[in-house]
Amino acid sequence: MAKRWLGLLRENKRVAIVAACAIVFLVLLEDVLEGGLIKLDEAAYVLIVEHLRTDWLTPIMESISALATPVTLMVMLLLIVAFAPGRRPGACCALNLALVVVLNQVLKFLVQRPRPEGFRLAAETGFSFPSGHSMAAMAFFGLLIWMVWHYERDRAVRIGCSVALAALIVAVGVSRIYLGVHYASDVVAGFCVSLAWLAFYTRAVAPLFLGEAPAREAGAKAAD
Repeated sequence: MAKRWLGLLRENKRVAIVAACAIVFLVLLEDVLEGGLIKLDEAAYVLIVEHLRTDWLTPIMESISALATPVTLMVMLLLIVAFAPGRRPGACCALNLALVVVLNQVLKFLVQRPRPEGFRLAAETGFSFPSGHSMAAMAFFGLLIWMVWHYERDRAVRIGCSVALAALIVAVGVSRIYLGVHYASDVVAGFCVSLAWLAFYTRAVAPLFLGEAPAREAGAKAAD
């Protein structure tokens, strides 16, 4: 049975991604529901808050964090609509982001974890788990990575854009910890939720916007 499951995961990378993300998320959720700080949060606080905070780095982190705010993301969506071929890529990105925002609010309401206290550098309201900025960054920029890798023919461009966007996703998460508005577990959980979501969205929804058949249907046509 174990070998069968391992074989299934090897054949279907999306299933493996969803499974891995679900495991990490549930482990973090269990620790969060038990209350108190977990080891990941403590280690990240020591590394990022105590050792990295400096006067010159703080405005940089604030700017990075702002890249995942609603206003900035709306501007980016408008740029995609304006410059991407046709209107479908923009609509695809907009729906993806809207659904992730709703999902984040539902999860925050269910978990209701308070935000960190005592070391914030930015004013934030609402609950903490999972991080909304981290979910938005992974969902939005992660979908752009998929689009670039899916449609760009130049391998160097694909790799360069993907690395830059991936670094941006990580930077947004780190900035939220640095600013003291989220625990590290909030950020990691947010990444996991959106990455699992993208595994579904890029298979079942995005191809419909971009004029392709869903993966299963496309495979059936190819077999014919």
